[in-house]
Amino acid sequence: MAKVGEINYMRKLGERGRWHAINKPFSDPNCPSYFVELGAIFGLLPPPPLRVLDIGCGTGWTSRFFARRGYQVLGVDICPEMIEAARTVNEREELPNLEFQVCDYETMAHVAEFDIAVFYDALHHSVDEEAALRMAYQALKPRGICITSEPGRGHASSAHSQHAMAEYNVTEKDMPPGRIIRAARRVGFRKSKTYPHAFDLSRLAYQGQGRVLNWIPRWLGPIRKLAALLQMNLVCLLCRFRSGIVVLQK
Repeated sequence: MAKVGEINYMRKLGERGRWHAINKPFSDPNCPSYFVELGAIFGLLPPPPLRVLDIGCGTGWTSRFFARRGYQVLGVDICPEMIEAARTVNEREELPNLEFQVCDYETMAHVAEFDIAVFYDALHHSVDEEAALRMAYQALKPRGICITSEPGRGHASSAHSQHAMAEYNVTEKDMPPGRIIRAARRVGFRKSKTYPHAFDLSRLAYQGQGRVLNWIPRWLGPIRKLAALLQMNLVCLLCRFRSGIVVLQK
């Protein structure tokens, strides 16, 4: 069963894999994109002090950033070794507004306790995303919000995902915004809004734009700017169908 794989994930990683998991985002090649994406999430959240439920938090690196921002945070994960690592790091960092709990986020028991729920790169590991969103809805106070940042179309068929499923017996799914929104509405969320993934915009602005626009002579500055703007708008238009950040309101 995939949940057994999730529960045993940390112990299967090996020493190098555990070091990588514990030291994220700094240990990851995508570290710059993680920071850009987390900054976008902070920009979409109401300001602290509020209670945040960080769902599928792993070793708790996102939880620690939320706590440093001033939120009261509970990070939950199904893998006991992940939560043990998260608690060990937090003992060193001494964040009093941060706690961790081992639990299956598809069967959580929290009711109307949180202002914000976050799935950061976690909902696509669920066996039943509708059950996970239902538990998030249940955990939120009236008018609370849930924010998701998940990989979109093509994720499950990627070489990385295929390796993870074969090696660790975990769930990997495509989780585009449309799929999230449909499931969220079925469990009771009233409103939704979709935004581009910040790392897509980051790659476009800082990494890919120069290559894409190289065919336009630099002396045609206004045309280059117009082409860059059209690229940005295209990313924004496609985000709901491909991948993006989703903000749901109870």
